[in-house]
Amino acid sequence: MDLKEFLAPPEGHAGPSGPNDHVVLSSRVRLARNLAGTAFPGRAKKAQRVEVCEAILPAVSAASAMRGGFSSPMSDLKALEKQLLVERHLISREHAAKGTGSALVLNKEGVLSVMVNEEDHLRMQALLPGMQIKQVWQKMDRFDSSLEKKLNFAFDANYGYLTACPTNLGTGIRVSAMLHLPGLVLSDQVNQIVQAVTKLGHAVRGLYGEGTEALGHIFQVSNQMTLGESEADIIERIHKVVLQIIEHEENARQTLLQSKPQELYNHIGRAYGILAHAHIVSSKETMNQLSLMRLGAKLDLFEGLETTVLDELFLLSQPAHLQQMVGEKLSGEERDVHRADLLRRSLSSVQGLKLEG
Repeated sequence: MDLKEFLAPPEGHAGPSGPNDHVVLSSRVRLARNLAGTAFPGRAKKAQRVEVCEAILPAVSAASAMRGGFSSPMSDLKALEKQLLVERHLISREHAAKGTGSALVLNKEGVLSVMVNEEDHLRMQALLPGMQIKQVWQKMDRFDSSLEKKLNFAFDANYGYLTACPTNLGTGIRVSAMLHLPGLVLSDQVNQIVQAVTKLGHAVRGLYGEGTEALGHIFQVSNQMTLGESEADIIERIHKVVLQIIEHEENARQTLLQSKPQELYNHIGRAYGILAHAHIVSSKETMNQLSLMRLGAKLDLFEGLETTVLDELFLLSQPAHLQQMVGEKLSGEERDVHRADLLRRSLSSVQGLKLEG
């Protein structure tokens, strides 16, 4: 099956909402696993990677959670298709660079994805919308348990699951939440929150993970420690931290509304003005201005504007999705023009800010 046919359209991908999705865009659990007695991908020769891939793919594809899913060697995917998967957070940027000996398996619902021979033999992730950290872990745990019956994972009684990077040793788990924090950014509190979260032993990253910028006021919060704690303890700690951040973001939004309403309206109104009328707009500016419009929609400042429309535009305005929609490869300058056209069409019915008085 063709990947573009398999992937849900952007409106479907951005569609389902989840608990507390005014702040939490998605919840994710990722597990790193390796086969026992086999060189890890970074040290394996090409023939070894191919052999491991051929051993893993049948076991993953046969899992009940993967029935009706999509499977492909990375060497069979085009560069644009790989970038689409990165933009949907279904694979890492590192896996997009892989070729022969690496593969991808997605389940039908788009909740589970498995990267074969990324940094580890298996990088499995489950992704759900909104604040569903505990629910997403349940899905990942069931899937991992089913695979462990078929594959012999590298495990040590003292160190737990063995991984390519020591920071993943032990449980091999990374629990993360994608957070939309414009209130904390606009009120100059976000650095304080980031420092507090970091002191608690968690990591705060940008939109596409480590080393990336927090575009659109979007931050990823995840655990740093994988060794010496159980999966349940890690899940519980991240869950509590995210609930605290939600509360801080909600308070920041209300404070801005009450103490600096004109400044807030100015930020949101300018964002609407740019996106609804610009003829050239970059991806970075689009993300940041859509973020402010999303804040306005969540504060009910736009008549009849659904947040899902803005969430779809977040995705459609990304380079690979934009080129897929247009149907041809575009230069950076051409993308900026087509992106502006898309935004003007999509926001043409929005009447501007709905303010009392």
